[in-house]
Amino acid sequence: MKIVSIVGTRPNFMKIAPLVEEFKKHSDIAHTLIHTGQHYDFGMSKLFFEELKLPKPDVHLESSGNPEVNHLKIMIKNALEKQETKPDLVIVVGDVNSTVAGAEAAHELGIKVAHVEAGLRSFDMTMPEEINRIRTDNISDFLFTTEESGNKNLANEGVDRKKMFFVGNVMIDSLLSHKERTSKSKILEKLKLMKDGYAVLTLHRPSNVDNKEALKYVLDILNEIQKSIKIVFPVHPRTIKNLENFDLLKYAESQKSLILTKPLGYLDFLCLMINSKFVLTDSGGIQEETTVLGIPCITMRNNTERPVTVERGTNILVSTDRIKILEAANNILKGATFKAKIPPLWDGKAAKRIVQVILKNFS
Repeated sequence: MKIVSIVGTRPNFMKIAPLVEEFKKHSDIAHTLIHTGQHYDFGMSKLFFEELKLPKPDVHLESSGNPEVNHLKIMIKNALEKQETKPDLVIVVGDVNSTVAGAEAAHELGIKVAHVEAGLRSFDMTMPEEINRIRTDNISDFLFTTEESGNKNLANEGVDRKKMFFVGNVMIDSLLSHKERTSKSKILEKLKLMKDGYAVLTLHRPSNVDNKEALKYVLDILNEIQKSIKIVFPVHPRTIKNLENFDLLKYAESQKSLILTKPLGYLDFLCLMINSKFVLTDSGGIQEETTVLGIPCITMRNNTERPVTVERGTNILVSTDRIKILEAANNILKGATFKAKIPPLWDGKAAKRIVQVILKNFS
C-alpha cells in the first residue's frame, strides 16, 4: 500500500510525526512525505524535522512565503503525478493552505483522501482556517476526529457517518512522546527564568496582528500584565513583520518584562509551556497542549474550534476583551486552580488507531 502525506507548516510536522513513526512498524506500507515549504522560515522548519525525528522529505516543493491554495494545488498535483506508482491514499493534517491544496489535488486525481483533525469548527467564516477545514472535509474519504464535537459537526453537515473515525489527537501523541526530552532544554537558563515565574505568549491570528489598532490594543493589555509577571513572547514571522510595519516594535521592546525572542524549536517551546504560570495565545494547538499539561491557557479569540479544551481542560476563552483578559491573568496569579480532565482518547495512541483504520479499509 502506498501512502503519501503532505505537510507545509510547523503544526503539520507535529501532527504527522506520530503517523510516520507508526508507518515504520508496517512493512506493507510504503510511505512518501511531501513538504510544500509553506512555512517560509527554512531554519525553523529544519529544526522541527530534526527534533521530531522526521525523515528528510521525499519531495520538497520549496514554495515561498504563504502561497495561495491554487498555487500549492498545482505544485502538489504535479508532484503526485510524478510518483512512480499512483498512491492509494493521501493524508493531510490540520487546516492550513497546504492541507486543502493537498486534499483537492489528490481528489482531482482520483486518489482517496484522509483528513487528520477533521470536523473542528469555529463557525467563524472570517478565519481562513475555517474555510480550509470545511473544503477539506467535504472531499475527504476518511475523517479522523480528535473530539466528539468534530463528529457532531460533520453529522450536522450531512457527512456519511461511515467516513468518520473518532481516534484521538495526534498532537498529543507528539507531546507525550517528547515531553521527557524537554528536560534537556536550556531555554530557562538562557532566558533566566524560574518555574512558575513567567507566562508564555503566542500571537499570530490576522484578527490580532494584521491591523495596527488591534495589535496596539493587545500590546496595551500585555503592558499591564507584564508589570506583575514576565511574559516570554516567541514572535511569529507574521507578527514581527507587522510590529515593524506598524512602527510598534519599539513599544513592545520598551515593556521591561515582555521578553521577545525569535521563533523557538519544538522542545524549547514545550519546555517553556510546561514550566510557565500560564499561557496567553490565539493558537488552536496550544489550547490542546496546555489542556493535557494542566497549564492555564488564556485564549484571546472570540471563538474556538476546540470546545473540549474549555469544557474539560484549562482553556479560558476571553476574546480580546481587556477586562476579561486582565481578570483571568490576575485570578491565576492569585492562585486560581483548574480541575481539568484530559479529553477522551488523548492518550498518545491516536496514530496507532488511524493506521489500524487505514489498514482495515485497504485490506
